[in-house]
Amino acid sequence: MRRTALVVVASLLLPSALLAQADESVVPSAPRVGLAARPATPPSVDGRLDDAAWQATAALTDFVQRIPFDDLPASEPTEVRVLADESAIYVGVWLFDSDPARIVDGESIRDASLDDSDAVLLIFDTFGDRRNGFVFGTNPSGIEHDGQVVNEGEGGGGGGAGNRQQGGAGGGFNRNWDGSWDVATSRDERGWYAEFRIPFSTLRYGSGEAQQWGFNVARRIRRHNEESLWSPVPRQFSLYRVSSAGSLQGLTPPTQRTATFTPYVLGSTHRDWVAGDPDFDNTGEFGADAKVQVTQGLTLDVTYNTDFAQVEVDEAQINLTRFNIRFPEKRPFFLENSGLFTMGVGQAELFFSRRIGIESGLQVPVQGGARLSGRTAGFNVGLLHIRTEETGGLAPEQAYSVARVQREFPNRSRLGAIFVHKDASGLGATNNSTYGVDGQLGIGQAITFSSFGGWTDTPGLSGKNHVFSASGAYAGRDLRLNANYREAGDAFNPEVGFAPRVDYRYYQGMWMYHIRPSRVFRELRPHMSWETYRNLGTGFEESARVHVDVHFEFPGGGLFSPATDYVIEGLEAPFEISPGVIVPAGTYSGWDAAWRFNTDRSAALSFDGGIDWGNFLSGERRGGFGGLTYRLGDVFTTSVRYTHNDVRLPEGDFVTRLVTWRAGYFFTPSIYVQSLIQYSDQADTWAANLRFGWLTTAGTGLFVVFNEARGVGPLERDTPLNRGLIIKFNRQFDLWRG
Repeated sequence: MRRTALVVVASLLLPSALLAQADESVVPSAPRVGLAARPATPPSVDGRLDDAAWQATAALTDFVQRIPFDDLPASEPTEVRVLADESAIYVGVWLFDSDPARIVDGESIRDASLDDSDAVLLIFDTFGDRRNGFVFGTNPSGIEHDGQVVNEGEGGGGGGAGNRQQGGAGGGFNRNWDGSWDVATSRDERGWYAEFRIPFSTLRYGSGEAQQWGFNVARRIRRHNEESLWSPVPRQFSLYRVSSAGSLQGLTPPTQRTATFTPYVLGSTHRDWVAGDPDFDNTGEFGADAKVQVTQGLTLDVTYNTDFAQVEVDEAQINLTRFNIRFPEKRPFFLENSGLFTMGVGQAELFFSRRIGIESGLQVPVQGGARLSGRTAGFNVGLLHIRTEETGGLAPEQAYSVARVQREFPNRSRLGAIFVHKDASGLGATNNSTYGVDGQLGIGQAITFSSFGGWTDTPGLSGKNHVFSASGAYAGRDLRLNANYREAGDAFNPEVGFAPRVDYRYYQGMWMYHIRPSRVFRELRPHMSWETYRNLGTGFEESARVHVDVHFEFPGGGLFSPATDYVIEGLEAPFEISPGVIVPAGTYSGWDAAWRFNTDRSAALSFDGGIDWGNFLSGERRGGFGGLTYRLGDVFTTSVRYTHNDVRLPEGDFVTRLVTWRAGYFFTPSIYVQSLIQYSDQADTWAANLRFGWLTTAGTGLFVVFNEARGVGPLERDTPLNRGLIIKFNRQFDLWRG
């Protein structure tokens, strides 16, 4: 354990003396300073910004473009005013526009993506650590869009630069965090306006009467494909670069302790034909979540009889590899502060919350648990304990415990540790523990070194039980470089993590150059990467790829990527890739094309697609995918996608098809209906998920969910597999504030 920790620290510190002078990134101008004024009468949140308090407050102006023309003034003027009283922060934004008829509204549903519409986003670094923050945003439709930024959007686990896992539980930016706050918008012939009210009880911050928070504002003008910020951020980064934020002064947030209680009631009817259910099973459930602010920076979350009925089902994927694929975490309880618990990378995660309450793709009831997370005494702290029920023939009763601590240092540097334990009771059950340390060293604005190491303890499993990774990256305005080394032993077994491969050494390198011509193209990004997985003991090459590509990005957001790959796949044992199609052991190599394209995604009608054509294992593959999306203003969106693979091998031929259809109608930003219908001939099923939601605050409200799956194989054609209807209502109540 001590040796692994020393190797992690050494891998962070040794390169600094050699590369300290290599920082050539563009350094932004000095961060700006804003003042939060105290209003005599708080404004009403109606989006019109005509209250007297706004008119008497100085505006934050002079926004600077990040893209497309960094360091130039924004194409349209923006004014921001900030107020604060004893209970909340108010932010008013005047988004003037010389052509308001061309404002792009975006989808009218909570937490919709703001990438393809006009938008404004705020970020608050409430601890002043220049690393983490809360984000609040909206589009002209007035939606609530919020999330948490961890480690400036770089992920939570020492996995190396480029590990920017957006959304879900991967760290970086967690869009699934839901806070209680209000926003309203309006429009006229001069542009559009946004008015925010963010209660201090929604935020977590340090102690002290007068505080100075990091603060920044980003505006997106979609028809120009432009993003501008109040406090300039280098082009190669984003709003999440908290270290480039300005400062917000004049805040006197209250010292308070708050508690909320969110009970739910649920009624459902369900029948599983595969399990042999003779009839529909009608059930009723109740449960609750509670949130208690223990200190200004620490929050205790408690859950009982946890239910995730309102969560959208997983989107089907085609897997032509011999390794497990990763599905994202979507369940609300596991998403808040999820970035804090992250350690590792996508192919070696020491903690992956989807391992809790899901077994063989089926849901296991969660009895309850608790999470204590936040910041105290200069440390980021996370403690989690969850218990699941015994499910006959599927999983024994199990308890999961996670402890995570992290200390941050100046200039994007940090050190941390994690402990993960699964305690199972029952016939044939086994326990499992995982230990890990990680760190990051930032040098200037552009250079980052990251490393993590871990080991597992599984009774009855012997061998090399470790994982180790070290990486370095340079992120300049025009040039990006990164390199990574990782190895995992044959007995590395994080049962509450994700490790589809073990017993390997991994090497990777990449360079990318950004060319910005004045005409035709917005940006050209020639790049090349190489990666290889080799058996840790024998050195046998299991997988390798050389990737050569140029991204041609157009001013409106369209993209064309004619990638070419040289791929090596080494099989140490025969691989049954499809029923009856067995590829013998051996090494297979060759070139293939992996072209990708998309049109302007903000347009009413947009297309995207790709071609995968060339050598594949012992033969070849001809395939690809295509998608069509239609948007009717901010009220309706629908898309259909078809993925096709025609695989021709000496051992046999087969075809896979996957069809996905999505649709959503948004009555208001709080009332919606969405559907997801999927057909996969690899799984021989089609499935439908229909969800109606009527939201109140913080993602709570009324939910009606219908699910159905049917077989499509020769012996199961049009045979029902399962069907269910769920009605759930939950509501958040304030227990106390004080």
